[in-house]
Amino acid sequence: MAKNKMKSHRGACKRLKITGSGKVKRHKAYKSHILTKKSPKRKMGLRQSTMLTSADEKRMLRSMGK
Repeated sequence: MAKNKMKSHRGACKRLKITGSGKVKRHKAYKSHILTKKSPKRKMGLRQSTMLTSADEKRMLRSMGK
C-alpha cells in the first residue's frame, strides 16, 4: 500500500473545470487589465472559455489529482 498521496494543486482546481467528456475547460487570459487599447471584438472573444490543448491536458489532470 502506498504511503503518500499526491496533493491536488488547489490553484489549478479553482481555475479549471472538467467537462462531462473528460476534457479540461479554462478561461482565456489577457482580460484583467489594460482593456482600453483592446478592441470590443477582441474583448468579446476573451469572454468565452475554451478547452486546454492536448499537450497541456495530461499535465493539468495530474496536477488536479484526476
